[in-house]
Amino acid sequence: MAKYTPMDLIKSMSGKLCGHSDVSFAKRGNTLYTQKRCNPRTSPFSESELARQEMFKQARAAVKALTPEQKAEYAAQFKKNPGKYATLNGFMFAMEYQKLQNA
Repeated sequence: MAKYTPMDLIKSMSGKLCGHSDVSFAKRGNTLYTQKRCNPRTSPFSESELARQEMFKQARAAVKALTPEQKAEYAAQFKKNPGKYATLNGFMFAMEYQKLQNA
């Protein structure tokens, strides 16, 4: 991916340029990137890839379904263990994903 610095008129960009474009923009941490998909996938997903996609969807839904008390508990755990996860949302997702893996 190529790194870019946005102009003053355009402070940030994300997503695709248009619906049929293969160029997209992303921000990871404090770094902005532009990317172009050169070799799109032509083969179907394998069973293990589909299983991982389903686990990802389940973990995402579990994070959305958390009660405020559960979120507060995760926030306390997040503050005790700084460093590995940049955001509370990423930490909650990782914990819910881990629960699915161990089930």
